[in-house]
Amino acid sequence: MSATTAPIRVSTGGLQKGERLISWAMLTPFLIAFVLFLVWPILHGFYLSFTDQSLTGAGGDWVGIANYLEALTDPVMWGSMGNTLWFTLLSTVPLVIVALVMAVLVDRGLPGQWLWRLSFFTPYLLASTVISQIWVWIFNPQIGAANALLAKFGIAPIAWLQNPDTNMIAIVIATVWWTVGFNFLLYLAALQNIPAQQYEAAAIDGAGGWRQFWSITLPQLGPITALIVMLQILASLKLFDQAYQMLGGVSSDTTRSIIQYIYETGFVGYRFGYSAAISYVFFALIIIVGLIQALVTRRKGQ
Repeated sequence: MSATTAPIRVSTGGLQKGERLISWAMLTPFLIAFVLFLVWPILHGFYLSFTDQSLTGAGGDWVGIANYLEALTDPVMWGSMGNTLWFTLLSTVPLVIVALVMAVLVDRGLPGQWLWRLSFFTPYLLASTVISQIWVWIFNPQIGAANALLAKFGIAPIAWLQNPDTNMIAIVIATVWWTVGFNFLLYLAALQNIPAQQYEAAAIDGAGGWRQFWSITLPQLGPITALIVMLQILASLKLFDQAYQMLGGVSSDTTRSIIQYIYETGFVGYRFGYSAAISYVFFALIIIVGLIQALVTRRKGQ
């Protein structure tokens, strides 16, 4: 018995070793790309944040935490950080609420569902340059559709992108229209996973549509809502493309995001070391936001 089983054990071990080699061989290209394009830039950028490296190649001397101390006392950096947080607040709320309303309408049998799904999600597939150009036309003070709509209600034209009181609102509107389709799909998938028997039982008990929504739909959507909020906050903190393009690359004290300030510092001001330090201050903020969101979600789950 042992003589017949021994070769089987050896053979099985050989197959397992071969499978491991094949697995590592298949993983190697990804690991190389991961190290070259993610791990190494992170480590090298962290090193640069402690130097006075310039984009021109000058400098590179070790300055310790001087860049970080300068960043913590830089009013422009904190102003850019405040703009980013303000945009995150203004965009996250409608991107969650509007997506939920859209998903509920489609899920409840809105006529022409395929058309609504297509129209809701299509903007998300467009490039930021296309979105920015569309909304630059819409917000044009002379011929834009936004002011044409306001004129029907007797409201004077607004220089949406030129006025510091409205340019951030304009960017938020464009962003909501552009990205709400992704959240809509997540909500729609979650709604379709709610058992129909729950609504049928509630209807038998006399619960109307609103009662079913508040007592069944919203509680069931709690986990996906937490996920959408977290993803949306992280996405909004990365504001750059649409603001930069819609304003033509012009810096504004009311719309300059932290990423734009990092770009201006490194590629316009040539201060690579200082821009790297700002990047890691911003990175720390993202980690803090993620941890807070995780703690809040965990407490709600308990």
